[in-house]
Amino acid sequence: MNIKFNSYTTANNEELLYTGSPAISMLNELAQGTGDLWHSSLDQGYKNCFPELIYQTAVYWWFLNDIEGQDTSVNWRVNGNAFVVRKKAWEETLGFDTQFETLTMAALDFGFNLLRNYKGIPLYVKGLYSNEAEKEIKIERKERYRFFLKNFKSHHAFYMVLRKGLLKFPAEFITYKSLKKKIVKREQSINISIKELKPISGNPTVSLVIPTMKRQKFTQILLEDHEEQTYKIKEAIIVDATPEEERDDQYYKNEDFSFEVKVKWQITKGSCRARNEAVDLCSGDYIIFADDDIRIQPTFVENHIRLLQTYGAGACNGLDVMAENIHQDLDDLNNRLKSMDHERWRVGISASFSNANSCVKKEIAQELIGNDINFDGGYGEDSDYGLRILKKGYLLLHNPFSPNLHLKPPQGGYRWWGKESKKKGKQRKKQPWELDRPVKYIRPIPSPTISYGILKHFPYSQLKEWRFKYFFTYVFKGDKKSFAKRILTLPLRLLQFSKSLSYAKSLIKLGPRYK
Repeated sequence: MNIKFNSYTTANNEELLYTGSPAISMLNELAQGTGDLWHSSLDQGYKNCFPELIYQTAVYWWFLNDIEGQDTSVNWRVNGNAFVVRKKAWEETLGFDTQFETLTMAALDFGFNLLRNYKGIPLYVKGLYSNEAEKEIKIERKERYRFFLKNFKSHHAFYMVLRKGLLKFPAEFITYKSLKKKIVKREQSINISIKELKPISGNPTVSLVIPTMKRQKFTQILLEDHEEQTYKIKEAIIVDATPEEERDDQYYKNEDFSFEVKVKWQITKGSCRARNEAVDLCSGDYIIFADDDIRIQPTFVENHIRLLQTYGAGACNGLDVMAENIHQDLDDLNNRLKSMDHERWRVGISASFSNANSCVKKEIAQELIGNDINFDGGYGEDSDYGLRILKKGYLLLHNPFSPNLHLKPPQGGYRWWGKESKKKGKQRKKQPWELDRPVKYIRPIPSPTISYGILKHFPYSQLKEWRFKYFFTYVFKGDKKSFAKRILTLPLRLLQFSKSLSYAKSLIKLGPRYK
């Protein structure tokens, strides 16, 4: 598929390629910013097109639905007739896949891979192109199956055959079978080149937030790592829920550090509340969110700030490396990083958020108000926070330059609630999401807070598909030897799922809460 490009050279002597008629006056500024590709497809009839993507990703990919209401946002749904791309990025990714027969699907495939696999940054930009909509965005059946077979395992394409229904089954199945052996998969190991980090501009201040419980020793070790930083934090805010009788006053002493240590002994419950209480005490220009059980290299803070300033972004996740045991140290982290090599060096838009290792501009943290405390006692608060950053129109990057070693000690921490969730009856301690309906003998699965996050961010039509795929996977994806057992336990699992949704709907009625 031949694309006829026009070329534009920026003030910094970088070449951009474009189709259609963009606002040329905007190109120089865009090239100085974060993106690798820019378009205005949301205003041209492409909004949420290709909804069949749900058959693969269900509701587990943030970018299934377009972010609306922002002048700039992350968006992979590229209009092939109207986009601008860095020439270097186009050449590194080898351009459009020529097996597609239509420009529409070739452009969507390129945008999808740029975001999800190549670690590039495709952006919707309001006003870059006119709002003249395409006549009709049509994706032919063959092109759907080409996309699925190129980008996913074949069982996802077959699942789409089943979900299209009995009336369409013959045509869908014939198309699937006819293309299955002909498809040449796209190269997915390509990474867009990362920028060389610039020195820190100005003297930005940094606040460190650590929520903790019964892990004073580990928290102290993290503070000691911060004492060795090439760029020192201004303050460490520790919100500690350790019971009073278990506290040790040998830790958290201000005289041991060159930065201020502020300690708040938590009376409320939950890591979401703890982080919110900590943010209220922060005075830095940037906030680093950390778990209490990580180890960091001396350039950790410096590289968080350098990455955000170099890319002009507002938030990033550091690389989270899981330790093999709690006794590992920075030498072990260095060895693990050497073994990762190519896998490590990528930036791009992050598809998750990590409260263990992240850096966020303070004004963004203030705009988001805080973590939604409806997630306390469960899981999903970090994913909710990251998606909210993106929905505000900000960029959330992956930062390979600021790794941590995650020790994961078996005792302490806020996840003791996870153990409680497996108990039943009177032995169980009430969890926050139970509200006024304590769990008795039927344990909700999945975690009601996970279901709450899905209800919060996805429309009802997609929730129905999530439920269908959840049980389809439960029944058919497990070990063949346990198939009969899964069939027998399916009624119980359906009841557990319904209870999870019931608790989630109660949280939805409450609405997001921050205190």
